[in-house]
Amino acid sequence: MKNKLLSTILSVSIITGLLTGCQSAPTETPITDATNDLSGTLVLAIWDNDSMHLYEEMDLEGRFQKLYPHAAIEVEKIKDDSEYWNTMKIRAAANQLPDIMCNKPFTLSRFQDYLLDLSDTSAATNNMLAEGYAINGKVLGIPERKTQEYVFYWKNLFKEAGVCVPTTWGELEEVSLRLQDFYGKDNKNFAAIAIGGKDESPTYPFMEYMPCLEQGNGQYWNDMATQDAPFAADTDITKAYQKVYTLFQSGVFGKDPNGIGHDQAVALFAQQQSAMIACGGWGLTSITEGADNIDELGTFYLPTRDSVSDPFRTITQGDSFLSITSSSDNPELAKAFLEFYFSDAWYPEYIAALTDDNTMKNVTKDKAPTLAQADELQPNAELIMYAGSGDDFTALQSETTFDYKKLGAQMLVKDFDLNAALKDLNTKWAAARAKLGIE
Repeated sequence: MKNKLLSTILSVSIITGLLTGCQSAPTETPITDATNDLSGTLVLAIWDNDSMHLYEEMDLEGRFQKLYPHAAIEVEKIKDDSEYWNTMKIRAAANQLPDIMCNKPFTLSRFQDYLLDLSDTSAATNNMLAEGYAINGKVLGIPERKTQEYVFYWKNLFKEAGVCVPTTWGELEEVSLRLQDFYGKDNKNFAAIAIGGKDESPTYPFMEYMPCLEQGNGQYWNDMATQDAPFAADTDITKAYQKVYTLFQSGVFGKDPNGIGHDQAVALFAQQQSAMIACGGWGLTSITEGADNIDELGTFYLPTRDSVSDPFRTITQGDSFLSITSSSDNPELAKAFLEFYFSDAWYPEYIAALTDDNTMKNVTKDKAPTLAQADELQPNAELIMYAGSGDDFTALQSETTFDYKKLGAQMLVKDFDLNAALKDLNTKWAAARAKLGIE
């Protein structure tokens, strides 16, 4: 692929200017031959380092040019997702978005006025998740990958301590305490569950997803934006957070969970100084790199249910949604690119190189054996499609300073008063909805 990276740093002058291993069935995507007359240059903006590496290694542009020899692809790699969204917001206001941008579930609604409907593409039709994220009947982005959340654990540590994989929240609490007691008596640095509380964000499997799992609703945060008292005692978020609080206060996260960051927590787990760690499938790479071997590494889904008679729910979500913007001067070429991207000419080999699951109906990708173990333990798990949070919820978060990851880190502090925090948030939430005029 030609090295055509655009600058990832927006100078003041630029801002001023702006404001002025797979197997696949035969694909149904209609790819024309190399005599196609479509031509032009497409700008694709991303923030993901893994994708950037694969685009270069697998020659994304060269493969597309075999079908459209008069086309060029410029990949703009922006530093990280925070800078990405700030950049896209500025460009949207100036009608200077890239031809193709990446979205998250929660940003599709944010940029919906600047995105083209992709419902008529074969790529959208063949995608397992795209329609589920449609807005007002329009498919505004096609997810290239599907992510799931796991609890990684060391089977040998479980066996030696005489505990089994938990299937309910109560069992998780019991197993964690037994592991902490068994190994902690001789190793004061041991943590039954590793967590990098110093970074706050590693609390997300508990703090961000558990309210959705408690209710069985991937739109939980957006629904919460319509409520005046979402932190009342009988709400699902309060029920979920009371569970988390009990676990976080029990000592099973080690002597100083807020004293280390995520990378340190992963390193400790990889060296079996912890028995469990909760994170997405993406964590497998870092764990593998830090471990002597992974023969005893296993996974299970976080068991949030109260009883074995309750449905077993786990989070899944589409990620890296490719969208065509209304700023594009060449929307037909951009659509041709998306058809190519999700066809056999590119997608199967690309998704095989990622740890995430595929999203296409006509492509089969086997999970990494370690991750597949979670499915074997819960073959009938109910998948909750996580939608993230829209602009109303984000505005309320900002106004009330509610940050579920930060709250999670606070809950790891001994004797933190969760009830007082929730009561205060309830008062702030109602006032913020009135102030912002959110109904």
